[in-house]
Amino acid sequence: MLAGKKATTHWRYVGSIAERYPDITVDADVLYVDEGSVLTAAGSAAAIDLCLHVVRRDFGPDIANSVARRLVVPPHREGGQAQYIETPVLRQREGARLGPLLEWTRERLQEEQPIAALAARAGMSVRTFQRRFEATTGMAPGEWLLSERLRRARDLLEKRTAISLDDVAVASGFGSLATMRHHFRERLAVSPSDYRKRFAALKPVGFAPSPLR
Repeated sequence: MLAGKKATTHWRYVGSIAERYPDITVDADVLYVDEGSVLTAAGSAAAIDLCLHVVRRDFGPDIANSVARRLVVPPHREGGQAQYIETPVLRQREGARLGPLLEWTRERLQEEQPIAALAARAGMSVRTFQRRFEATTGMAPGEWLLSERLRRARDLLEKRTAISLDDVAVASGFGSLATMRHHFRERLAVSPSDYRKRFAALKPVGFAPSPLR
């Protein structure tokens, strides 16, 4: 049913589905895909997004918004499932050798991290370092640095402290809010401020029980 079509699934299973069914274009960056007669979602919560999309498509936005209010969910979530993916796990090959370097780099994401300097610290030529780094992490060094900086920024935005967006950008190694905003929109399809609104609880709501009668 999906041969030659686009589909999505939970990010944990994208790799295995794409490998088993190469004639399906699997998109890990979206919450759902509408291919007309066949629709796919990226998980249990994303299935609600998909159902609201069907209501919106068949009955219009007013009815979809009404259903969303009854379900106590947003009528449309911006961004894809990339913003929910956890920290990637290292592949075993070369992991023992490069693991300490990766931890050292994570502790210094706010600093410049030239590839040549990282290679020298690992005791390798730049070419060897790039090859072994990709074998270990599945990503090129620059791509890994970007993903780690995004992860650090996300962690800071999710905390209850009211750290400014500019300070988050500096602490995570982006240098400026404009740069961080660019990468958030490009990789997570959401702005840093919207991400904070969605995940942070800066002012927890207290609960005062009613007096007993």
